[in-house]
Amino acid sequence: MDIYEKIKELSEQMEKESVRIRRDLHKHPETAFLEMRTTVLIAKRLKELGYEVLTGKEVCREGERLGVPSSEELSRHASEVLGQGVKEEDLTEDIRAGYTGVIGILRCGEGPVTALRFDIDALGMIEAEDMEHRPFREGFSSVNRGMMHGCGHDGHVTIGLGTAKLLMDIRDKLRGTVKLIFQPGEEGGHGAVPIVAAGHLDDVDYFIGNHIAPTDSYDDGDVTPGTYGSLANTKYDVWFRGEASHAGGFPEKGKNALVSASHAVLGLYSIPRHSGGQTRVNVGTLHAGTGRNVIPDTAKLEIEVRGEDTEINNYMSEQAENICVGAAMMTGCSCEMKMVGRGESQHSDERLWRRIGNMVASHCPDLKVSSIPNARNWGSEDISVMMNRVQSHGGLATYMRTMTPMASPQHTVRFDFDEKVLVKGIRVFSSIIYDLNGKEHETL
Repeated sequence: MDIYEKIKELSEQMEKESVRIRRDLHKHPETAFLEMRTTVLIAKRLKELGYEVLTGKEVCREGERLGVPSSEELSRHASEVLGQGVKEEDLTEDIRAGYTGVIGILRCGEGPVTALRFDIDALGMIEAEDMEHRPFREGFSSVNRGMMHGCGHDGHVTIGLGTAKLLMDIRDKLRGTVKLIFQPGEEGGHGAVPIVAAGHLDDVDYFIGNHIAPTDSYDDGDVTPGTYGSLANTKYDVWFRGEASHAGGFPEKGKNALVSASHAVLGLYSIPRHSGGQTRVNVGTLHAGTGRNVIPDTAKLEIEVRGEDTEINNYMSEQAENICVGAAMMTGCSCEMKMVGRGESQHSDERLWRRIGNMVASHCPDLKVSSIPNARNWGSEDISVMMNRVQSHGGLATYMRTMTPMASPQHTVRFDFDEKVLVKGIRVFSSIIYDLNGKEHETL
């Protein structure tokens, strides 16, 4: 039997188990650096399969994580997952401290190093709770209120674990090294930076990421082998601190942090556009004050800026910082800005996405390559940080899409997807690894 036919057969045999894993993950979503149960599940499975497994500070370099939850949040969530099938001994000190994520390494002798990335985090959303929503109707909607797999990362983890199993089944036909990177904190741009800082991409020759995406007239196939153009972005938490005072008795003695924050909001939306490309700015939250008759002494903004490339985003970041500091000075307040997430602009290497497209067309003829094989990304993705590190030392990288029907758009409370994409994703990733790391194949 042809090896690609064998991969197809093996992936199809995983369908029932893949659906079970995906639904378990969907039922237990976890947001950035709280992916404790998810990390334990992934690490256990990879160890059972025989992978070399890295967790904790081996995955994310200490001091480099962005937007880490408070110690109270970490402790509370650790207690919650103990009631969700996780044992006390599974939660290492590192995992309890929010060092989530897993890297599985398969060493097959001399040859290229290929890395696959699967993001594992959920969104901070309350999932729909009505019978029209399949996960609720069939009993696998979120039990962690305020957290939801609304972007398909539960599917990504499942595809990653299925790929891990299949690669072990064909290990004798592989050469080189395969790294399976299960990344925490993609939403908000928190998790790629500490993994890159730990050096895990420094020896990688080929890097491939993937996102499930909705079937539509633009991405009209089963696989889009390349994407480009993610907006570079920077995300900040901004605190304004002033001085409280009686609003009626001694208003002149107060320093109004809410007014500072309001000036900042207006100023941020007044940043001049950039002639070099597209820009974005958004103030997502504003929290301030304690009562109607008290001059507010604290205010907090959650903001983000984006640019079509890293240089334009740097311009937006500098403008945002100047505006926030200036707004504080206008009212005699102080300003503290903390970067909690970032991403860079990205492009996929044509040599790699063309090879993937040709492989799918030649060896997976029942799957269709999209008519636009290198499609535009309009959002932001911190996979860009990983791709750029690989490309900086001469490696090749691509960020793919695997298409599937969806119940509603991503990042909505009714999000769900056709689970047939799980088998498709396992098959495509495993075929790519064989094409790049097969003993019979030459290095690209």
